[in-house]
Amino acid sequence: MKYCHFASLLFIVLVLSFFDTNAQSDSRILGKWLNTEETAQIEIMNKDGKFLGKIIWLDNPNKDGTPVLDKANENEKLRNRPVMGLTILEGLKYDDGIWKGGKIYDPNSGKTYSCELKLKGQEKLEVKGYLGFSWIGKTVEWTKVKK
Repeated sequence: MKYCHFASLLFIVLVLSFFDTNAQSDSRILGKWLNTEETAQIEIMNKDGKFLGKIIWLDNPNKDGTPVLDKANENEKLRNRPVMGLTILEGLKYDDGIWKGGKIYDPNSGKTYSCELKLKGQEKLEVKGYLGFSWIGKTVEWTKVKK
């Protein structure tokens, strides 16, 4: 009888630790990241189970005294919005060590790409943008902003 209680308790602990570990795993990308060129910081957050990223800092947020605008956007109606505060990552879901199924917007080119994120240690985030196939695209590394 005692063995049965012990086995049940052990099972419950293992199940709860699995869910806790999984929750910790998918949230490891949350926080502020510096892009490759070190010209912008992107804050990654979780909203309704999906991950998104917004530009929260630019090294040159103003040009000639006015905010830098999204001038390269393919949609002419969006070209007057400021780059600061722009959501550039969206729709990412965690799946076995990779955040995928989302999109990344490049304000420099005005183009949107499919996107995958993968941690390369605690301080490096591999960001892959691609069209069509994930093995055809561009991969860059972002660095975690120290608190």
